[in-house]
Amino acid sequence: MNVPEFTQRKTVGKKLTVVTAYDALFTRIVEQAGIEAILVGDSLGVVVQGKPNTLSVTMEDMLYHTRLVAQASETALVIGDMPFLSYHTSVGESVRNAGLFLQAGAAAVKLEGGSHVVDRVEAMTRFGIPVMAHIGMTPQSVNQYGGFKVQGQEEEQAEAILADAKALEEAGAFAVVLEAVPVNVAKTITDSLSIPTIGIGAGPHCDGQVLVLYDLLGLFDDFVPKFVKPYAHLKSDALQALKQFKAEVECDKFPSDSESYH
Repeated sequence: MNVPEFTQRKTVGKKLTVVTAYDALFTRIVEQAGIEAILVGDSLGVVVQGKPNTLSVTMEDMLYHTRLVAQASETALVIGDMPFLSYHTSVGESVRNAGLFLQAGAAAVKLEGGSHVVDRVEAMTRFGIPVMAHIGMTPQSVNQYGGFKVQGQEEEQAEAILADAKALEEAGAFAVVLEAVPVNVAKTITDSLSIPTIGIGAGPHCDGQVLVLYDLLGLFDDFVPKFVKPYAHLKSDALQALKQFKAEVECDKFPSDSESYH
């Protein structure tokens, strides 16, 4: 999968699937499932590093995990997620940081924001760096929103998100992530763009869907957003396996003769 093929999926009406991954093992599993794109998300700050949000994730963190995924990837489009402050200062610094993701093996980058990042998107695409945009609820702005809240429920706000989407498409973005926006707003935006929309908490009318891998696999059960559907329950499976291991060691059942060398 490459960027032009990804974008053309909208034209032929075939839905796109995107998941996050942060290491080689899960990258191989994701690709065996036929997923079209892997986002090396700054969500690693929460699901891998155990932090309350993504704001402390660094470029070094992101480049390290991007290399792990890119080296293992054979079929999926690998997208590096630009972390907080990596594109917030100057256009030149933004382009440089985006370029580092490509040097780490990513085929594209993702950044959050609407009209205020259009100049970044234009500059990146001008220098051959494909950009996936991200609007609606943008996690790096969580403090500004006062929490993780749905965006676009008021008409004025919905119109602003639509305007952002059109501006980002015109700037050269090859796709737009819509996060936590009402279904009708997401449909209007999807129908208004020639590039794919990738939804997360944006209803069924987007051109594709993205989920955090650990949410999809049911590795978290303390906080499950409304838009997440766990397709497995690996936390309970892992917990049961570990308890069984502990019990068998304590009662001298493991290792048995079949797990021993002679």
